[in-house]
Amino acid sequence: MSLEDVDTPALLLDLDAFEFNIQLMASFAEKFKINHRPHAKTHKSPVVAQKQIVAGAVGQCCQKVAEAEILVAGGISDVLVSNQIVGRRKLDRLAGLARNANISVCVDDQDNINEINAAAQRFNANIEVLVEIDIGAGRCGVAPGKAAVELAKSIRKNSNLTFGGLQAYQGKAQHIRGFGERKIAIKKAGKLVKETVHLLSEADFECRLVTGAGTGTFQFEADSGIWNELQAGSYCFMDADYGLNLNESGEFIDTFKNSLFIWSTVMSHPTKDRAVIDAGHKAASIDSGLPHVADVKDVTYVSASDEHGSLVLGPDAVDIKIGQKLRLIPGHCDPTVNLHDWYIGIRDGIVESIWSVEARGAAF
Repeated sequence: MSLEDVDTPALLLDLDAFEFNIQLMASFAEKFKINHRPHAKTHKSPVVAQKQIVAGAVGQCCQKVAEAEILVAGGISDVLVSNQIVGRRKLDRLAGLARNANISVCVDDQDNINEINAAAQRFNANIEVLVEIDIGAGRCGVAPGKAAVELAKSIRKNSNLTFGGLQAYQGKAQHIRGFGERKIAIKKAGKLVKETVHLLSEADFECRLVTGAGTGTFQFEADSGIWNELQAGSYCFMDADYGLNLNESGEFIDTFKNSLFIWSTVMSHPTKDRAVIDAGHKAASIDSGLPHVADVKDVTYVSASDEHGSLVLGPDAVDIKIGQKLRLIPGHCDPTVNLHDWYIGIRDGIVESIWSVEARGAAF
């Protein structure tokens, strides 16, 4: 089937660019002798996860128990739920998974540690637990330092838990545009992580994992010598928002290629300088900005409604026709993927594969 015959809206994956990105990150991790555990909240697909692991990834991380269940069912044997999991029902599901795979989870609360252990006991399982520290994101996590040590001590006291190390992710740094500013943010974060690792060592704790980092900052964490595992996920697809980050030369980053696109059709062309496509809110997430129109000059996606995307055609735009199909680069790849049932894998203008977005809607 040719690309032109694919109906719209559809989620396209440029397989050449996708494979390039996976191999490039694998080569980077090998060069720095650091583990890579890609974040599956980006792709929500055991197929993508398997391809990353074949290239050298040590496993996957995710945010929800449902995502972990789908990954394990899809053959992924090492999964870190890089989030807090609360409530007996969810914890029982997590403990059940730990009987069939290596399962890790993050904590920032004493009572939650006890609840995880109780679930692990009910299922005769062992769960590795990482203490999450807040290194600037202002989300989950205890304060670095002594508070983390106290939680590690509590983990050690529980019979069915193993202390695994630290979850240390500076989410706010990922989209700081300036290269120098991003680097400084991770340097500050790294100092907090290093101090915490030192205090843990003094208390006779070994951090098997110091894990974190994202697509916007992974090179800084790798270069620090503090983190030993990277969680970058969006790198395999890229999106318009990450494309606004700057490199050391002050130019837009182009290390990784855009591989994920929304395929859309021009459905209306009411004026010379305006057209409408069939990809709106239900086809593309706009939380991190509107999609960018690929491949054609001077055509800008300016607004969205449920089923419509409005384009402004500048003076240098080519003549847009009703029925013409256009590729869009999503503003934010993760929630955009969650809007679609399938990846349509394209190579040389031909559909080569169709992969289900297995964990679409797996938010529980």
